[in-house]
Amino acid sequence: MCNPATPAHHPDPSTERTPTTHDRPHRPALPYGTPDAPRLAVRGEARLEVDPEIARITVTVSARGTDRTSALTDLTRRNEHALTLIKSYADAVEQLETGSFTLTPELTDKGRHERIRAYHGRVTLTATLNDFTALGELTTRLADLELTRVDGPWWALRPDSPAHRSARTQAVHEAVQRAREYAEALGAHLDAVLEIADVGAESQPHQQGYGFAAPAGARGGTLESAPALDLEPRRQTVHASVNARFTMTRPAL
Repeated sequence: MCNPATPAHHPDPSTERTPTTHDRPHRPALPYGTPDAPRLAVRGEARLEVDPEIARITVTVSARGTDRTSALTDLTRRNEHALTLIKSYADAVEQLETGSFTLTPELTDKGRHERIRAYHGRVTLTATLNDFTALGELTTRLADLELTRVDGPWWALRPDSPAHRSARTQAVHEAVQRAREYAEALGAHLDAVLEIADVGAESQPHQQGYGFAAPAGARGGTLESAPALDLEPRRQTVHASVNARFTMTRPAL
């Protein structure tokens, strides 16, 4: 008598183990470089000397009065004169801003009671010009106004100046050239670029300037009599720096 066929074995799914990463072949992490594809890490830098594009001056208008109303009246009038003069240069003035306004009471030195001796008022203006010929004339005309102080100029480049792009481009070219020289020294040549990154904030323009100030308590002559000041713009330094990584072909050692 024949025995019935033994039924096929079906494993219990609950007992099956899912393969884990420990069961998979171990693959070592990629090294920094390989003999067939070494990597190069270099820095490229560029430093340009360019003429400034704009100049800023600060104008401080003052007034002093024995009472608040007279001080404010004089300050308002002198501020209006300065604004009118600056605005008369039209396109030469790129920007005109009022920085601060103060009105401070001056107390008497003696006495037990707080008595106000005078009021001191001050308004600060900042003007940005792109015409340096007009700048020399404007500075002396402003300094010729009553109780007006002029500081500056401070030379600068615009944030979107082409000089910044030129410096960055030259820094990248310098990095490629330096990496190429390293590769050629080993009998190889560059294969691919892996990374280019800025280094810090060194590409910002380095701004320098010099200034003069008119005596705060003196009143000059008429506007027409003020001579134009001859100003020599200070050249600006633009610096760019990048880090770059490349791969190169197998060296011929």
